[in-house]
Amino acid sequence: MILRPGDRVRVETTGDDGFPVVKYGFVGGVTGGDDLHPGPVVVMLDGELGGDVIDPCCVQPVSITNVELRLAGHDLMDEPELRRGLIGLWHAEADTAGLDVDALHPLGDGLRDSSDSWALAELTAGGEQYVVRAFCLPNEPGVVRVRADRPNRWDG
Repeated sequence: MILRPGDRVRVETTGDDGFPVVKYGFVGGVTGGDDLHPGPVVVMLDGELGGDVIDPCCVQPVSITNVELRLAGHDLMDEPELRRGLIGLWHAEADTAGLDVDALHPLGDGLRDSSDSWALAELTAGGEQYVVRAFCLPNEPGVVRVRADRPNRWDG
């Protein structure tokens, strides 16, 4: 992946508490390295003055499929009211990331995909169709993840 100054990026690191921390910003520059081994990336994080030098492994271009919420509490998927609220939380995160969602259509209380997955909404962004899903991974049973994927390419 080649990052260029001005690219909108998602920076995921680990906080002092061990939980993931996600911030958004713009690439200010790339220092050294080459296409195969990029050097550190200078990122102008939203709401902060100056740039932070960040390891390239922690930086991704923002896309509709990598904006993801990670929330504690399996009850967020068990209770229909809470499940419906996940759509608004994901949409707010997508706005923070700088993404334009053309249309978002909630699927009522959601449609169960599997024992640990719910399709919550259909959306259109950039002329492409996606589904917003809430799911838990087997190795993280108490963490609910919410993200958009192409309807036929879900591999949560």
